[in-house]
Amino acid sequence: MLDLTRPDGSEPQDFHVTRRTATSLFFAGYALAAVSAEAAPITTPTAGLTIDEVMVPNGDAKPLPAYVARPKGNGHHPAVIVVNEIFGVHAYIKDICHRLAAAGYAAIAPDFFYRSGVDLPALTDIKQIMPIVQQASIEQVDGDVRATSVWLKAQPFVKPAAIGITGFCWGGAVAWRAAMVDPDVKAAVAWYGQLKPLIARAGEVKVPVLGLYGAQDQGITQEDIAAMQTALKTAGNTTAQIKVYADAGHGFHADYRASYNEADAKDGWARALAWFKAHAVA
Repeated sequence: MLDLTRPDGSEPQDFHVTRRTATSLFFAGYALAAVSAEAAPITTPTAGLTIDEVMVPNGDAKPLPAYVARPKGNGHHPAVIVVNEIFGVHAYIKDICHRLAAAGYAAIAPDFFYRSGVDLPALTDIKQIMPIVQQASIEQVDGDVRATSVWLKAQPFVKPAAIGITGFCWGGAVAWRAAMVDPDVKAAVAWYGQLKPLIARAGEVKVPVLGLYGAQDQGITQEDIAAMQTALKTAGNTTAQIKVYADAGHGFHADYRASYNEADAKDGWARALAWFKAHAVA
C-alpha cells in the first residue's frame, strides 16, 4: 500500500454504454497502489439514483469516457464535474459521484487518462502510474473539462447555468484551472491540489474557489498556500477562500487510504456542498 504525500449537444441516450454492454468501462474496486487494508471506505447507497457510463464528444477520434450519477426521474439538477486523483476513476471517485447525486446533483467523473489505454487503478507501482499521468497535458485536460461542461449543458437532466467542479489531489489543480478557463463553471472546490504552478495565474481565477488543504501535507507547503492567498488578494479576488486543517495531511478526504481524517473530511464535505449552494450551483 502506498501512502501518498504529494499531489502531483446530444441526447443522453445517444451515449449510454451501461445499457448496451455487460462490461463496465471503469475499474471495479479501489486503486491498488493506494488502498489501505485497514480502511473502511464510505459506500453510498445507489437506490434512487440513475447510474450511467457515457462517451463525451471531445474532438478526438475516441470520445471521453465518463461515469455519471444523478437522482432518478425527469428533474433538472445542478451538476458537478468530479476530477480524480492520479489513480483515475475507481470506487472512491464513483462514490463521490453517488454522494453528490444523493445530495441532488448530476455528477460526472471523466476518465482523463483514457488515451493511454491503461487501467490506472489496477496498477500497483507508482513508477508506472506517474509517466501516464504526466502524458496528460494541461491543454488536453482543460479541453476535456470544457467538453464535459458543454456536454452537461445539453443534457435534459441538467440545469445548464448551474455547473460546478470539484477535484482531489491531481484533480484539485484541475479544479483551480477550470475556474480560470471554463466559462460554464460557476464555482469550484479544490481538495489539496498542487498550488505552486498556479500562484502566478491567481489573477485568472474568474469564479469562486474553495481550497481545502492540510497543514501536515508534505507536498503542498504552508508557504505555497500563503503565496496563493497573497496572489489572490493582490489580484483583487475576494471570492476565493482557502481552508487549512491543522491536523490533516495530503489526501485527508480519501477514505480508502491511510491518510483519511474523518473529522476534517466531513467538515470539508459540508463546506463543499455549502459552497456550491452559495455560488449558483444549486
